[in-house]
Parts: sequence; structure tokens; C-alpha cells
Amino acid sequence: MEKEPITTQGLESLKKELHELKDIKRLKIVEAIAEARAHGDLKENAEYHAAREEQAKNEGRIIEINDSIARANVIDITKLDKKDKVIFGSTVTLVDLENKEQKIYKIVGKDEADLKKNYIYFRSPISKAIIGKSKKDLITVITPSGEKNFEIKEVKYI
Repeated sequence: MEKEPITTQGLESLKKELHELKDIKRLKIVEAIAEARAHGDLKENAEYHAAREEQAKNEGRIIEINDSIARANVIDITKLDKKDKVIFGSTVTLVDLENKEQKIYKIVGKDEADLKKNYIYFRSPISKAIIGKSKKDLITVITPSGEKNFEIKEVKYI
């Protein structure tokens, strides 16, 4: 079983989601199935089939989260020797050298990656280009739309 790095916040988030799925959502689904069963003929009971499908999805996600927690290699960034370098868990402000646009990314594990929050997987092209670099370093990232050049403006460990 290969360990997968995760931040302390990421692990807490997974545990919270697991609690929600097991202790709250699971009970609601069981109630929905019982209620749908009470309506009679199960073959043509759409509510029953929808509830069963929801149950399967919920149980699948519970298994997924349990697996992620079992494989978690928790990295507490507050306890690492940083030396102002970009490392797993750091939050990095990049400036696009072409249009001077700023982007802020947090480098995280696979289970935490979420582009809406600007949490990027540590094996992504941007992460690979900036890990080990320092503030003011210039980097080039190969993207599907071509080469992008950035300057590392700031590195935070939060």
C-alpha cells in the first residue's frame, strides 16, 4: 500500500466528511429506503431505486475515504524545516510574466486537490515546476496551451 501525502487540514476534512457520510447521510438513506418500501411494489418504485442508488454511492465514498485515511502520510507543514523553499503544503503566489496576473496555489495531496480552491496536486505540472524553488525565482511551466512563465512572488506555510 503506497502512502499518499496529505496536509493536516486535508486529513481533518476527510474525517469530517466520513463522519457526515456514516453518521448522518447513511441514516437518512436507510429511512428513505424504508419509506419507499412501505409504498409497495418495489419493481416500479422509483423512490426505492433512487434511494438504493444513493446508498451505493454513499457506501462507495465511505470506502474511498477509509482507503485514503489508511494510506495517509500526514505532513504537518508547521513542523518542517522550510528555508523559504516551496514544499508540499506551502501556499505560493505566482505572477504570470506575460500579463502580470497573480495566482495563488496551495500544494496538496491527491485527495485534497480542488481547482475551485486553487489547491493543486503536488504531482501536477505547476507543482513540479515550483517545488524546491524560492521567492523571486523564475519558472517555466509546460501547459496544454504552451509554455507559461511565472515569478514566485511569495511562499507561505499556513
